[in-house]
Amino acid sequence: MNLKKGSVAAHVVMGLMAIYFLLPFWWLLVAATKNNEGLFQSASLWFSDFHLIDNLKVLFEQDNGVYVTWLRNSAFYAVVSGVGSTVISALAGYAFAKLRFPGRNALFALLLGLIMVPATALVLPTYLLMSQANLVDTVWAVILPSLLNPFGVYLLRVYVADSVPEEMLEAARIDGAGEVRVFTSVALPAMKPALVTVLLFSMVASWNNFFLPLVMLSDDQLYPLTVGLRAWYMSAIMGNSGGATFNVIVTGALIAIVPLIAAFLMLQRYWRGGLTLGSVK
Repeated sequence: MNLKKGSVAAHVVMGLMAIYFLLPFWWLLVAATKNNEGLFQSASLWFSDFHLIDNLKVLFEQDNGVYVTWLRNSAFYAVVSGVGSTVISALAGYAFAKLRFPGRNALFALLLGLIMVPATALVLPTYLLMSQANLVDTVWAVILPSLLNPFGVYLLRVYVADSVPEEMLEAARIDGAGEVRVFTSVALPAMKPALVTVLLFSMVASWNNFFLPLVMLSDDQLYPLTVGLRAWYMSAIMGNSGGATFNVIVTGALIAIVPLIAAFLMLQRYWRGGLTLGSVK
């Protein structure tokens, strides 16, 4: 009886936590269907009128369709940064896990220390470096810092150490494969679940990145969605004539999370761990 009560209590707690985490998304979905007046006058957690189509039309026409430019910029930053970060993390994680070289332990300890440093603390030093390289207000000022992912390196290092047996690597070397071939043909396929995880984390972090592009960019044609929507929000607060209204900004925020949801749904089938765990008898 006590076990059953504990199970019911656990399900109730999980249900409440699920509602807690889904509530902001529900508010965003409902708010995107309201016009600017209804956004402040009607019930905020339930549908009272439906202006989503009108909001979408205004969203994509506002400021000569700059939202589409911001959407394209965010996708470009996320894909390039995510793929680049995953490639670098895969190479570094494999090297830390399976190769022996001087200073390996010291470098890995430094890597663990970097995980504890907030990314925002590095933005201003990064700005100074990019300024000296004349890369401020370019796409590279956003992409290059995003290629470094200490947590991705750590995750792949741990995964490779546990899921890629030394026997498989040694067998490939005995067959005459070089280290590059061993990595690409033997280790890399076994790393697929971890690679997809790092790719998703990197893409989400780049898509949601705000402070770095805010500091690095001044050209609104290079803005990602996060900075662009913030610019509209500040304009709406100040009441600039012709600026985006709050309902348009909320609709833009709703559209901004759709690609992330799609990416998770498309790539979640790859999250199956241990493709080679237990394969060596």
